[in-house]
Amino acid sequence: MLSVSIVTPVFNSMRTLEVFMDAIRMQDFPHDRLEIVFADGGSTDGTRERIQAYAGELDFPVVLLDNPLKTAEAGKAVAVRQVKNDIVCLLDSDNILPDEKWLSQMMEPFERPEIAATEPISYTWRRQDSAMTRYCALLGMSDPLCLYAGNYDRMCAVSGTWTKVPHQEEDCMNYLSIAFNQGMMPTIGANGFCMRRNLLVDSFEGDYLFDIDVLWELLQKKPETRIAKVKNGIVHLVYPDVRTFARKQNRRIRDFLFFSGSKGRKYPWSSVGMGKVVLFSLCTVTILPVIGQALIGFFRKGDFKAWILHPVCCWITLFIYAWGVVSSIFVKKQADRSHWKQ
Repeated sequence: MLSVSIVTPVFNSMRTLEVFMDAIRMQDFPHDRLEIVFADGGSTDGTRERIQAYAGELDFPVVLLDNPLKTAEAGKAVAVRQVKNDIVCLLDSDNILPDEKWLSQMMEPFERPEIAATEPISYTWRRQDSAMTRYCALLGMSDPLCLYAGNYDRMCAVSGTWTKVPHQEEDCMNYLSIAFNQGMMPTIGANGFCMRRNLLVDSFEGDYLFDIDVLWELLQKKPETRIAKVKNGIVHLVYPDVRTFARKQNRRIRDFLFFSGSKGRKYPWSSVGMGKVVLFSLCTVTILPVIGQALIGFFRKGDFKAWILHPVCCWITLFIYAWGVVSSIFVKKQADRSHWKQ
C-alpha cells in the first residue's frame, strides 16, 4: 500500500485548523501509512502551539517545520523536500476533506503506473459555508477571470464542465484518466492535489513550489503523463467575506507580477491570450453578460445569495487587477504579508 505525506503551509491559520485536522483524523486510510507536515510562516495566533499539541494526540506523525519566507509556495517547498512517503498530498489549511473515504479514493488511480497525479473534480458545496465560499464552490474556481480564460479545473455550474482546455479523457468509474497536449493545461495543482513524490521533487527548484507550475513542468518532460480527476470534491473555505476576496485578489496579482518579472513562474499564462482578458473586461463593464452567467448558475444550482456575488466579484477583480498592473510599472514587490492569515 502507498504511503502518503500531507503537506500544509500555515500562517495564522487557527480559523480553520481544528476542522481541517478533524477531517484528516476521520480518514479510513491506514494511519500507519500517513503523516502530515506543516510549514509555518511565523504564526502568532496559536497555530504553532496547537500543531505541537496534535503531535502528542494523534496516531500518525505530525511534523512542524519553519517557513522563513512566509508564503504558501515557500512553505510547500520547505515541506516537500523533507517528506519521504510515496505520495505527496498538497492541502491548504482551508481545505476540508468532505468524507472519510476521500484519501483512499485519491490513492486508487495510482494503481496505474501512467497516473502521475490525482485531484478532485469539484469543490464541495455546503449550505453552512459563507456565501463567498459557496459562490466559489459553484463557480468551480476562486478567480472569475478563469471562467473566461477557460483554464479552470473544477466543475463549473455556469459551463457545465470541469475545464475548457482541450484534453482526452477515459472514464475509469471512480475517476477520469486525463491526457493533455503540451500547449496548455488547466490550473491543476492545488486544493487536494496529490502527486508521486519523486516526480514532484524533480519538477521544481528554488525556494518556491508554485503548484500549477509543477505539473506543467512534468508534462513538458513527459507529455505521455496522465492525471486522474477523482469523482469527489473538496471543501475550500476560501473567502469568509467579500473583503477577504478583495485582499487575496490583490495578493494574487501582486505576487504573480512579481514572480513573472523575476522569471519565477513556468505556467504559460500568456497562452490564455489577451483577447480573453479583454472579453472579461468588456463583459464586466457592460455587466449584462455576467448577470446572464449568474442566472445560468442559479437555474442549475439555486443559491441566490451566492450567485448575486458573481457581478460583484467580477468588478472587484477587474479593478484590482488593472490597478495592480498599472502600479507594478513603478513598484515591483510582493504583497505585504505582515497581517496575512488563512
